[in-house]
Amino acid sequence: MAGESVLANLHFGREDAERDVTDGLLLRGGFLSTNATRAAVSGRKMLIIGRKGSGKSAICMRLMADGVHGGGKVLITPDDAAGDEIRRFELQGLPGDSAKSLIWRYVFAVNAARHLVTHAADAHGRKADSVKALRRFLKQNDELPSDYPGDRLGDRLAQGARGLQTALSLEAFGFKAGVELAHSPSEGARAARQLDVVERGVADAFAELDCAAAHEPLLLLVDQLEQVWSVEPESNSMVIGLLLAAKHAAGLYGQAVRCLLFLRSDIYDSLSFGEGDKFHGDELRIVWTDHALRELAMARARASTGAAGLSAEQLWREIFPESVRGEDTAAFIFSRCLPRPRDAIQFLNLCQETAWLTHGRDRITDTDVLQASRQFSAWKLKDLAQEYLIAHPFLERLFPLFQNTGYVVSRAALGSRFEEAAQTLHRLFPAYAEALTPSGAIDILYSVGFLGVRRGNDVVFAGGGELAPQPHEAEFHVHPCFREALGATSAIDLRRFEPVVAGDRIASGNISFGGAGNTGVSREYRLLAELTRSCHSILSQVGRAVGMAQDARDEITQQIGRVLDDAGAARPRADGGGHGDTEGHLLTAAHYFNALAAQLRASGLDDATGAGSVTQRIEDEARRLRRLAGGSYGSSGDSGGR
Repeated sequence: MAGESVLANLHFGREDAERDVTDGLLLRGGFLSTNATRAAVSGRKMLIIGRKGSGKSAICMRLMADGVHGGGKVLITPDDAAGDEIRRFELQGLPGDSAKSLIWRYVFAVNAARHLVTHAADAHGRKADSVKALRRFLKQNDELPSDYPGDRLGDRLAQGARGLQTALSLEAFGFKAGVELAHSPSEGARAARQLDVVERGVADAFAELDCAAAHEPLLLLVDQLEQVWSVEPESNSMVIGLLLAAKHAAGLYGQAVRCLLFLRSDIYDSLSFGEGDKFHGDELRIVWTDHALRELAMARARASTGAAGLSAEQLWREIFPESVRGEDTAAFIFSRCLPRPRDAIQFLNLCQETAWLTHGRDRITDTDVLQASRQFSAWKLKDLAQEYLIAHPFLERLFPLFQNTGYVVSRAALGSRFEEAAQTLHRLFPAYAEALTPSGAIDILYSVGFLGVRRGNDVVFAGGGELAPQPHEAEFHVHPCFREALGATSAIDLRRFEPVVAGDRIASGNISFGGAGNTGVSREYRLLAELTRSCHSILSQVGRAVGMAQDARDEITQQIGRVLDDAGAARPRADGGGHGDTEGHLLTAAHYFNALAAQLRASGLDDATGAGSVTQRIEDEARRLRRLAGGSYGSSGDSGGR
């Protein structure tokens, strides 16, 4: 199956849904229907919430595509001008959230009215009196599409804001604003009264046409709100007002209209308002599993290559290598992505480009995947800082706390590192000083997906509704996505054991042989056997430390294994009765064990996990080896105790 034409055509799509639609991949089978999609289409959920790159806009674009939804569709994406109008909108007598809900209600009502004016004739073959009234209202208030070439939302919002703050032309509904609103107690009350008239006119038109029973509802979709959001209170009021307006529209227009709001999770989770508990039933949070990302990759691989019969076996065994560093390739790739489509798409495309464009290969090799992994990790570390630049402008300054060290870090060790940087952080970001504490940094790094917390035998990352790190939880892991960029590719920062060159000394002639006929076990052999015994004792202790992170246990095991392999390589030569520098061999190993124990203590791993027992065992074996290296032939070396 693998061949140049297949790899050349293989493409997993664009990073943004808008260009995916333009390229046609979303419409050629590259879209994967998920629970979030089905909930949005069915109308059971109003709020589609997810991280940047999680596929919110892909769902939105899919709903806007022809043939997906049978009713009308209006996409509302505020630009800077529109966002500025909403943020600045205020009404005397109303709090900010309520005032901004009115401007959003006006946006919904006007878009519904514009839809009805064309929809009545196209779908129902008639223009009811209520629809004619809507057309007159739109014309009198300069809200017809022809009134704004290019149909810029910002221009229409400015017009609507002025009308709500002063007076809309409501004669189309038989309402004389100047007379009937003269005695309104406040600017806010007057605006609300005007808006009630407009909304009633829209609701009457839907009812007269019997739209709720005749066809699928009008979809009002709001997306890309993050483009105009900031951490300022006015921005939060803008979003809260949108939520209140959508809830109001759902009750007012019934089954004739459905609002769908696509919101970034960090924006939604930052909101705090009295009616927030009323929206929990409307929430749907996008969660991607490893299995779903694999299905997405398959769907896009088939769509881009035109090979509808492309199997997972062919993709992951013939086009991609079967494994990378001994790990299943798909598992290697998806474990190093944050669980969202954008990351998976970028990594997969980078693998293809590295193989095909950079190296001119006809299939992807494990070397290509590893090269792509390094580049991808650097991208993602930078992207994470940019993603949260508004909410957490200091985020990039926290990354050096994890550079060139182990990716498993204890609360105590992180606290020590943080204290060294605290003064600089507080000086650079004084407005965030209260949040910039060791515990605050852990909470933030967990919430953005940079750190995971160890719970039992699992490491849990944010994104699936899990609890934030609790005060008693003390072990954290840097996400695999960021480890290469940070130089944190080992679980704990252990110095690599460099094999002793005793074997080289023996081979070079730096030895002397005992008398002929000596069949006793040589001292050199016994010393190396004791070193082997020490290694096995440490490995046994590591095996019993079931509370330690598996990655940390693997790292210790790997380094002790190197000591063990080196001892094993030297034993055949020592078995010949040589008297080389075996004592130096043991002393070097003992010195390494001491350094290893010191690094384990410095890592701050919780003693309750068994790390303390492992460290103690390593120190005990280091002392025993030093005694053995200085003991006499025939001594067990254990007389001093362990």
